[in-house]
Amino acid sequence: MSDQNPYEKLGVSEEASFDEIQDARNRLFEQHNGDAKHLEVIEAAYDAILMDRLRMRQEGKIKVPERIRFPELRVQSPPKESPTPREQSPAWLQRMLDQPTPADILLPGAWFLGLSSISLFYPEGGDQVLQLALVVGVGTSIYFLNRKEGKFGRAVLFTLVSLIIGLIVGGLVASWLLPQISFISLETNQFSTVVTFILLWLVSSFLR
Repeated sequence: MSDQNPYEKLGVSEEASFDEIQDARNRLFEQHNGDAKHLEVIEAAYDAILMDRLRMRQEGKIKVPERIRFPELRVQSPPKESPTPREQSPAWLQRMLDQPTPADILLPGAWFLGLSSISLFYPEGGDQVLQLALVVGVGTSIYFLNRKEGKFGRAVLFTLVSLIIGLIVGGLVASWLLPQISFISLETNQFSTVVTFILLWLVSSFLR
């Protein structure tokens, strides 16, 4: 083996690429693992090939990449900066908001749509019909909120707050809007009841 040139010792041709030379060196290292003498010969042949390629590069015969001349100084690409995460909503809001399934949206929606229809199309029952519809709506909201997390007190609190806000906001909007749409025969309490049902549907569907 001592009469062989460095290329023959690694088992590659003189036209071999750097990757082929390095693969041959690594393969021989694995084959002769533990044999210090063979490993020394392989490393010496590898170094001799690098020096030969460097000499040829200096003479302008070949263009050797920097990684062959100085493999230990390979340029590492700078770490990519992670994209700036989008601003997230506050933690307290994330704890309150839910990601409902279509069933969680449609099922309460069907109930409140039916109650809204009763409030709009059966005015002859007067306030008793509206009050009964509101009672059923409150129970519906509490049921669907409590079903999510099993926190009955929280469900009652959210429902009652939504009920109060819905009736107040609905009454204010009705007093401003209804006179401008006199062609629609609606009472203020009917309008505020429907607004309340919409708010209860949003709360029972999208809050925890």
